[in-house]
Amino acid sequence: MKFYLSSYKLGTDVEKLKSLFPSNNKKAAYLPNALDFSSDLERRKKSIESDIIDLQKLGLEIEIVDLRDYFNKKQELETALSKFGVIWVRGGKLFVLRQAMKLSGFDEILKKLMKKENILYGGYSAGICVLGLTLKGFELLDDISAKPYGEKVDLIWEGLGIINYSIIPHFQSNHPESKNVDKAVEYMKKNNILFKTLRDGEAIILNN
Repeated sequence: MKFYLSSYKLGTDVEKLKSLFPSNNKKAAYLPNALDFSSDLERRKKSIESDIIDLQKLGLEIEIVDLRDYFNKKQELETALSKFGVIWVRGGKLFVLRQAMKLSGFDEILKKLMKKENILYGGYSAGICVLGLTLKGFELLDDISAKPYGEKVDLIWEGLGIINYSIIPHFQSNHPESKNVDKAVEYMKKNNILFKTLRDGEAIILNN
């Protein structure tokens, strides 16, 4: 599996991103679940449409895969994802996204997909923060009180463990969360958590 991990949206190196697409499969699963906290349905719709247009301009065929449709249906989700060459996970609320990944079994499925060479995981903001070992420190950037899946759903502090460091996006950037990024950086340092910062426009590329 290849990874394109952007601080915000597509980042500035879209040609590099395009070079990572599987040559024989331009179908992309778009995961919007980091927005599940929002009750502003019109704003949510416009934000998703904006992302999809950006991805379509790169030549991808986009299909929205809502993890809520697969809660407690891990096998069905695994089958649904098997047809895609790209999985794109957008930003929003990190802890909400992590819950959706757990409830649907996506967290376990992704680890199985890691063994495949001809597939790309891309995303930004929450969609990349979730990949580390821990989510601790991100409560300084994110609202941990949002519980769109019910009060009984536990807060999850463990990341997916795909990479062994935390990625802190929006560093020194013109983004609403940027004002608290320095606090997250200090938390990581104080608690000996490996991390990398990304400015908006920057991306980390992991190729197999």
